[in-house]
Amino acid sequence: MKSILALAALTLALAGCGSSSGSAPGEVRLRMIESLTSPERTKLIKSLIADFEKANPGVKVELISPPLDSADQKITQILQTKKDLDVLEVRDHTAKSFSNNGWLGELPTTEWKGWADLTELTQKKAVEVGGKPYLIPYGFYQRTLFYRTDWGMSAPPKTWQELYEAGKKMTGGERFGYSFRGGKGGADYAVMMISAYNGEALNPGKSFFLTDKRTIFSTPEAAQALDLFVKIFKEASPPDSVSWAYPEMVQGFTSGVTGMLIQDPEVIKTVQESAVKAWSTAPIPKGPTGYAYQPVGYAGWGVTSFTKHREQAVKLVQFLSESGQSIRFAKGNSLIPISKQAQSDPQFSQGAWKAYLEAQQDPKQVITIRPVDYPGWSQFLVDSDRDVQALLTGKKSAADVLKGWDAFWSDQAKKVS
Repeated sequence: MKSILALAALTLALAGCGSSSGSAPGEVRLRMIESLTSPERTKLIKSLIADFEKANPGVKVELISPPLDSADQKITQILQTKKDLDVLEVRDHTAKSFSNNGWLGELPTTEWKGWADLTELTQKKAVEVGGKPYLIPYGFYQRTLFYRTDWGMSAPPKTWQELYEAGKKMTGGERFGYSFRGGKGGADYAVMMISAYNGEALNPGKSFFLTDKRTIFSTPEAAQALDLFVKIFKEASPPDSVSWAYPEMVQGFTSGVTGMLIQDPEVIKTVQESAVKAWSTAPIPKGPTGYAYQPVGYAGWGVTSFTKHREQAVKLVQFLSESGQSIRFAKGNSLIPISKQAQSDPQFSQGAWKAYLEAQQDPKQVITIRPVDYPGWSQFLVDSDRDVQALLTGKKSAADVLKGWDAFWSDQAKKVS
């Protein structure tokens, strides 16, 4: 009953605050909603919208900015009503459900002149879900290694074994070598290491499986990786990092507690504004065979399938995706940009950003596709984090964890075959 009342209230509120009755004669009013809301980000989007309105007289855009922790839920509720929404933020983990429900409209690609300026990665991710362009990504999140250059490290570690050894040397007193992630999202780092240790046997298009169709959790290399994962925690990381998630691991580095951190580019700005002054970045470590694997997080702008103003809604998405606006947005949010023109921009080719370009130019730094199409994906995210907690606290062995993950994904493979 509470959910029904909340949905009704939300629908009425949206209808009331942006109804066409308040529009001038002949004026088109678009409603747009964002997901990853923050005050600075919202201010930047509104500035870009103002530029769009100036370039398109007769079109007004109302931006809806729900609280971050409930934004995706709010977007889903609005989509279920199938009215009063034209443009929306679509994330990599919401794109499939939104498209499966028929809520997203296809966007023009090659017939749009701005398509040719998008990087190859952007074009690929735009059609990743169902092979159709349901969104234009506005930027990417790709992990890199942040490290202190004033803690006795002459060069960044190139492998996970080197990271472990360097972390041990840094650890002592109040200092620790590595910002470990043992809480929410920690299993993702375990998978990243296991993937690297499986090397070229891994299938990047089905990243939890090998080219011979076994799971990545079934190999001796997976056991080696998970053993090292635990050693990095026990011998080179703060004890309380057993429960660290994103905020804590970043704060561990920026506060001077840890000497190394693996995170997304949005952290660059945070580190720049911190008390840490002697630091640099490098591509993420590789496994024994010289390979590193990681998925790329992304989000973008899409158009609803039921918009009454498709032409103007598409035009807004295209405007936000053009080089000038997209580079400005990427800079404001520390994102890997979508425009080819950004490669010549000093911000993205020098300093802390240089590591991302190095990774993109290295054929053994491989981008993978998460197995989000499998029915058990969401459940695995929850269960695997719980398993990592049990592993780090000694309640489960590495062999037990891998056996469970292998059985789970072997069963998932049967369900989609």
